[in-house]
Amino acid sequence: MENSTEKSRFGFVPDEIDFAIIAELQEDGRRAYGKIGKAVGLSEAAVRQRVQRLTESEAIKIVAVADPALNGIKVRATVGILVTGDVVKAADAVSVIPEVDYVVITAGSFDILAEVQCQSDAHLLEVLNEGIRSIAGVRTCETFVYLSLHKQTYPWPPN
Repeated sequence: MENSTEKSRFGFVPDEIDFAIIAELQEDGRRAYGKIGKAVGLSEAAVRQRVQRLTESEAIKIVAVADPALNGIKVRATVGILVTGDVVKAADAVSVIPEVDYVVITAGSFDILAEVQCQSDAHLLEVLNEGIRSIAGVRTCETFVYLSLHKQTYPWPPN
C-alpha cells in the first residue's frame, strides 16, 4: 500500500491500525478513544495521537451527517453538465452555488456531475436556470431528480 504519492500527500503512510481506527470512527464518530483502543489493541493515548495525526494531515475528517429534510430540503438531484471550453473553470463556478453540495469532473457522457439540494421544484428551476445554465461554457444540462434514496453510506475501507 505504501507509495510516494501517499507519503507526500499526508506526510506519512497510514498503516493497518490507522485503517482499523478509521473503521471504528465510521461506525461512530463519537466513540471513546479508550473503546477504540480496546478494539485495535492500543492505549487510549495512542489512539488519540493517531486520530490527531489523521485529522491534522486531512487524511480524515470527522463530521456530522444531517438529514437534508431537517433544513427543508425536499428536492435533491444530480445534474449532468456538458461544457464547451475550460471544464475546470466551469466546475469552479458550479461549486460556488450554495445549493450545490458535490461537484466532480468526469469522463464519459458529462463533463461535470453536480448534486443539488433544493427546497422545492421552483427552487430547483431557479438553481438550474439562474445558476448552472448561466455559467460561461455550460452547453447543456440533464437533471436527474431523486425519487427515493435507497442507500447512502460512507464505508471504510471501501470494498
